[in-house]
Amino acid sequence: MDYLKEKFRKKLTRVSLSFIRSIIEEIEWDARLIGIKGARGVGKTTLMLQYIKKHYKHDDSVLYVSLDDIWFSDHRLTELTDDFVKKGGRYLFLDEVHKYPDWSIEIKNIYDDYPELHIVFTASSMLEILDARADLSRRAVIYKMQGLSFREYLNFTQNVELKSYSLHDIIKNHYSIAEEVTNQLKPLRYFNSYLSTGYYPFFKETPSLYYHRIGEVINMIIEIELPLLRGVDISYAQKLKKLLLIVSESAPFIPNVKKLSERIGINRNTLVSYLHFLREAGLTKNLYKDASGVTRMQKPDKVFLENTNLGHAINPSDPDKGNLRETFFLNQLQYHHTVSYPEQGDFIVDDKYLFEIGGKSKNMKQLSGWQKENAFAAIDDIEYGAGQRIPLWLFGFLY
Repeated sequence: MDYLKEKFRKKLTRVSLSFIRSIIEEIEWDARLIGIKGARGVGKTTLMLQYIKKHYKHDDSVLYVSLDDIWFSDHRLTELTDDFVKKGGRYLFLDEVHKYPDWSIEIKNIYDDYPELHIVFTASSMLEILDARADLSRRAVIYKMQGLSFREYLNFTQNVELKSYSLHDIIKNHYSIAEEVTNQLKPLRYFNSYLSTGYYPFFKETPSLYYHRIGEVINMIIEIELPLLRGVDISYAQKLKKLLLIVSESAPFIPNVKKLSERIGINRNTLVSYLHFLREAGLTKNLYKDASGVTRMQKPDKVFLENTNLGHAINPSDPDKGNLRETFFLNQLQYHHTVSYPEQGDFIVDDKYLFEIGGKSKNMKQLSGWQKENAFAAIDDIEYGAGQRIPLWLFGFLY
């Protein structure tokens, strides 16, 4: 255990507290078992280490370990925990639990056997908490984490403290909110940079290698996490990458399953499963006409990349502006809201609000026939809106 403690302390010294994701305030850290799920690269490990550094910097009753550490090739988590608790351990932070065989059974047993111990774990967005062999759903409080919002990006890069707003606030008070923000900075000055290189927190580490790092994230998900967590044969990795490239070239992508399965060389059911897996892995977002009760074998009506940075990384030629706008809106809204595919307009949010996305010249014609008070246009390249026309960038302030 001394080996793991030494690695933990070295990691802790390298963690900066200059910028901390706002989700840290949303998590109920007093709960005995907490899970933080999210796609690779969104900052789960950093968040956990920042919380430790902020609250338990010199506390020997706290331990962080990554379960993909080579130490666990010859030791069990239960063995570590027993030793840790006997020496006064109270807070155990577990990273990358999906890399550890029988993780759910051992965590359940630890939870039941050591009631004085608090456990926080991070996991892939694909991790099945409910379907795991040891059902942790009654024990664990699960939080979902995604990449930086536009607001967080501004706070991170411009050293400001802009606050978030609810969707209701933005719809009802968008002019006054835009005024509050523009009194501190000019959001449009930074919006395109966010769309291209601002979603994954590691963009600041080595900016010149940012897209290379995204490529590594994609490879890790397709070549390691999908085979590990979804049983995808590694020989199908190239087909998944080809599918992702096809989506990126025409996102939002309207899948023609018959033609697409012939082009990639897989059958229909496998193709639909792959589209579902890519969404689970945090590489795409699927849109359905009815967002409730979606099954793994249900074909999506539209497929988007999960975020706009993926579009720039996968398809380096200048991505279509309209696609970037829609991808941004869907990414920011779908984090805490239900978004579905409407008969008219671009998106229905929470089965109530109809949105059309576009540039300055976008009008409200496509929204005619919908209740006026619930129909809106999210407009790019404007600082302030008016009436039902709301600045697109402002939807990056939802979290």
